[in-house]
Amino acid sequence: MAALAPPVIQELGGARLHLSHGPIDVVLKAWGTPEAVRAAYAAACRRFPGILPELCDELAMLRTPMHEHPRVESPVARRMVDACQPFAGVFVTPMAAVAGAVADELLAHMTAAAPLLRAFVNDGGDIAVMMAPGHRLDIGLAGEYARGAAAIPRLNGAIRLEAASGIGGIATSGARGRSFSLGIADAVTTLAPAAATADAAATLVANAVNVDSPAVLRRPARELDPDSDLRSMPVTVSVGPLTPTEVDAAIAAGLARALEFRQCGLIAEAALMLAGLTRTLGAAFPMSHARAQIAV
Repeated sequence: MAALAPPVIQELGGARLHLSHGPIDVVLKAWGTPEAVRAAYAAACRRFPGILPELCDELAMLRTPMHEHPRVESPVARRMVDACQPFAGVFVTPMAAVAGAVADELLAHMTAAAPLLRAFVNDGGDIAVMMAPGHRLDIGLAGEYARGAAAIPRLNGAIRLEAASGIGGIATSGARGRSFSLGIADAVTTLAPAAATADAAATLVANAVNVDSPAVLRRPARELDPDSDLRSMPVTVSVGPLTPTEVDAAIAAGLARALEFRQCGLIAEAALMLAGLTRTLGAAFPMSHARAQIAV
């Protein structure tokens, strides 16, 4: 394996911190006293350089399907396996939770270092969050919509989280994301107690947003990436114009999967976006018990 380049750590505007190392690209922010924020940032900077080497050392196991019982040792790898274990009834590997697990790990070190009022760790759209009692976070919800050959992201709603919500993670997945998808969703966003759980759930709900259609082009994952953890499974390459019936069927399949996950207590809410339509569990089914809602 080629030697890893050193991580890059830099300050951004708005009192944010940017941490980058290979495929890991994190933006984080904390609120609190100046001393607490400095301590939290220092803790994140100490932990960050070791994460990618640890994951590389266990990459073969992390690409192993959960039904084959991957065994790992490093903290982030254990977070990935633990997050995916409840979903082992369908094909999933620990890689489905990698970005969320990294975010959870950094946030855990930040909050252990100092008492914070609020914080988020955003790893490429998979976000670990914390709010002290009486504080909240407002997070924009983006979807992607094809216009000709381009995918144009746009703000499609907002999420308001309070400490009482029990939400610790938000994740988004879809056919237009950084990783391969078995489905055709423009985007699926899930809310869960941890970012790693939200990451795995978003991946699997996005996989379920699917329909057989001549407008969908698929290829075996390993034809596109010989190292893909999805092996020879057909992944989505492109999605052409769909009929309204196809869109409704695909979203209904995804909602059924998301509802299953919510009934098991794995997620609190989900928003599914396809071809300009957005559906949430809150809009499709009664959800009076939830204290965190996605507004679209």
